[in-house]
Amino acid sequence: MADIEYTTPEYDNHKESWEFYLRSYMGGQDYRDGSFLTKYVNEDADSYGRRIDLTAMDNHCKNIVHIYSSFLWRVPPTRSFNSLANNVALEPFLKDCDLDGRSLNTFMREAQVWASVYGNVWVMVDKPKSNAGTKAEELAQEIRPYLTLFTPENVFDWKYERTPSGRFKLVYLKVRESIQHVSDTEVEAHYKVWTEDTIESYISSNGKEKKVDTMDNPLGRIPAVFLPAQRSVTRGIGISDLSDVAYMQRAIYQELSEIEQLIRISNHPTLVKTFGTDASAGAGSVINLPDDMDQGLKPYQMQPSGQNLDAVRASITDKVEAINRMTHMGAVRGTTAVTASGVALQTEFQMLNSKLSEKADILELAEEQLFTLFCDWQDVTPDVEISYPDSFDLRDYDKELTFLQQIRASGVRSVTLMQNIDMQIADLVLDDEALAKAHTEIEESTAVLGDFSDKTQIYSYHIDAGVVTPNEVREKIGLEQVEGGDVLIEPKEDEGSDLGQF
Repeated sequence: MADIEYTTPEYDNHKESWEFYLRSYMGGQDYRDGSFLTKYVNEDADSYGRRIDLTAMDNHCKNIVHIYSSFLWRVPPTRSFNSLANNVALEPFLKDCDLDGRSLNTFMREAQVWASVYGNVWVMVDKPKSNAGTKAEELAQEIRPYLTLFTPENVFDWKYERTPSGRFKLVYLKVRESIQHVSDTEVEAHYKVWTEDTIESYISSNGKEKKVDTMDNPLGRIPAVFLPAQRSVTRGIGISDLSDVAYMQRAIYQELSEIEQLIRISNHPTLVKTFGTDASAGAGSVINLPDDMDQGLKPYQMQPSGQNLDAVRASITDKVEAINRMTHMGAVRGTTAVTASGVALQTEFQMLNSKLSEKADILELAEEQLFTLFCDWQDVTPDVEISYPDSFDLRDYDKELTFLQQIRASGVRSVTLMQNIDMQIADLVLDDEALAKAHTEIEESTAVLGDFSDKTQIYSYHIDAGVVTPNEVREKIGLEQVEGGDVLIEPKEDEGSDLGQF
């Protein structure tokens, strides 16, 4: 094997896992090609292949990854470029950061998804050679920094060293940039090797390598950013979000195959007969029996009861619940009514929020590093502030609304509480445009009618909420008591107070 195709031991240790995570995420034919079904004893190749084709896959891995992504990118990050705002390459970079039409937000979202699958990705900030005299001339030639995403199976080798300050820095990186099929028998792979001093390009074909280019590294550093899904103890290796989910999904896949087999067998009974009996199974079939046949030798159909189906289904349900626990998504992915307590659900939301916040911090740091390299290529001082959301709106709106309505109808003698409850209800059901108006209307509903006590006043709000009796109000504003006025009135909805009824 050529030296250029040498892979670090860490690469070799994780290569099979990366392929497994990728196939688990992709599903479909990629998953079938992985042959993840356990082969039965004495099962021939044709039967095994038929069983693979007939077994459906429930892709939990893709669902988990995309739920994480949907929360993380519901609100896009904010960027303040300060002095960099006038750089001529900035706007083209934000709109087309990879020279393939992807905006920076789109690119970072895709990078986050693939990091979630593999455990990590690498993002290279490169810039083509240029003989232009100015940055404007470079831009006219479409020469500017751009991003390239490398999944870990294309990063063959890397090395970190600790600096005198105690920091670690990347001092060596070997990536496979592309693979081309030159002919039916020849595959050509293109490699690039980065050090702090040089950039070398290689071509490898059929075990032979050739160096095609060597140039000085103008940055004096390797312009690569390591983006993990979760950090591990090994530099250059991240922890996949599918590290446990993928194996549980495979177990579910096995049991789905068992269900398919049980249904097929129970719906198609097996005919049991002696060799000498002329018999067949199926609609319209005829069984010819000798007149003197022993009763114990008569043909019969053996049909499983199918009772095991319930046990297999229960096992699948348990595994799905385990996946939800591992990913803190029980309240998000639940397909049946959630019976957990409010405290349990709130705890689950908090754990999911914490996980998402950690991911957002990793993305924020990675993007800051990307813009530092962008500025290095443009020979300007880094002056960029990146902010990803650090809290995510994970709430059970139905439960919150029910809870607030219960408090609203409790009759608590506090206008402040009732007003706050109505504002929270408005926050749940209204958009931003209508919310400000609703808050104003709620505040204006607190018109003073009279003194309720030494420290509290009577508001129209009290009447609408049904927290004071009509006679209490009449007494405080100097009106006579009325019969039946000592009973609380029903709270009004969508109506203003009407003192005339008192």
